[in-house]
Amino acid sequence: MNIHEYQGKELMARFGVPTPRGKVAATPDEAKAHAAEFGGKVAVKAQVHIGGRGKAGGIKLASSPDEAQAHASKILGMDIKGLTVRKVLVEEALELDKEFYLGVILDRTRSTHCIMFSPMGGMDIEEVAEKHPDQLKKVHVNPLLGLLKHQVRELVYAYELPDATRKDLANFIETLYKLYSGMDCLLSEINPLAITKDGRMIAADAKFTFDENALFRHPELEELREVAESDPFEQRAHEERLAYVRLHGEVGVIGNGAGLVMGTLDTVSRVGGKPANFLDVGGGASAVVVTKALSLVSSDPNVRGVLFNIFGGITRGDEVARGIVQGVKSANVTLPIVIRLAGTNSEEGRAILAEAGYQTAATMEEAAEKIVALTR
Repeated sequence: MNIHEYQGKELMARFGVPTPRGKVAATPDEAKAHAAEFGGKVAVKAQVHIGGRGKAGGIKLASSPDEAQAHASKILGMDIKGLTVRKVLVEEALELDKEFYLGVILDRTRSTHCIMFSPMGGMDIEEVAEKHPDQLKKVHVNPLLGLLKHQVRELVYAYELPDATRKDLANFIETLYKLYSGMDCLLSEINPLAITKDGRMIAADAKFTFDENALFRHPELEELREVAESDPFEQRAHEERLAYVRLHGEVGVIGNGAGLVMGTLDTVSRVGGKPANFLDVGGGASAVVVTKALSLVSSDPNVRGVLFNIFGGITRGDEVARGIVQGVKSANVTLPIVIRLAGTNSEEGRAILAEAGYQTAATMEEAAEKIVALTR
């Protein structure tokens, strides 16, 4: 789950992180009023869940309330990489002396958290890593041990910095990691982490991504969710408690078990198809769950056919087959469907499916080839 910059700064402020004064506006008149409150010189910043706002014209500096109003008029309603700007953050303009990058991210390849610091703030961190790898310092943090003092020192002494800056940076690192781990984030990023002309270190931007699977521990975060900016299919899946990710292909994929579904996506791609989604129905495939899953997948206009890949472990294959038959009828789906059923009582399940007139397959590869052929 992503949140807006202004929401991220409100969250950081609760953790004691210094941020610029700012208020969100949904109309040009609100932007003008906020600018007047902050002395006229402000930044007007589009609030969308995407990077590259500045390059797209979504961030403008204003020297007066009237100019802030004019900028907000142009930015509100703007399309930035497929997202419509509905709010702007009106924030006091800062005179910056230096910009850094500071971020914490989950490193899945090493099963650890990774803190990244760069003296080249304001740039895309991917660009820094590619073109200036010596200007990006990484420290991996064991989630069981947490952030250790020597790791903080390793970051703050990675580059030549004034002692006062090192002290402030250490506080920012410790606080950002506390926020990241305490709020179950997948990403916490300040870019730029700025030094102002008067020597203050301040979070000039904020980006946060939270682990959806941990939101039950943070019910207050649900209030920050922007439904309007969510993919409508993924939002519907969230409301119906389905593990779904939209991929924009033509082959709908439904399976039980994340690893099995990911393997199915790879197989569909390998035989020449394009998966439309990831959808894991979990340990079983009851009629109710199948109905929800099929209704969701088939409502995507890009989907031309659906592939079921079900492995019956504790759940018996014949029960799964009955669930699929009932679910397809309930969802009133007319798209081509191919079903691969393996595991406990799979032969009985395939017999039930064959009797009901469904195409079945003995292997994942056979199922993928069949559904790809039917969707062409």
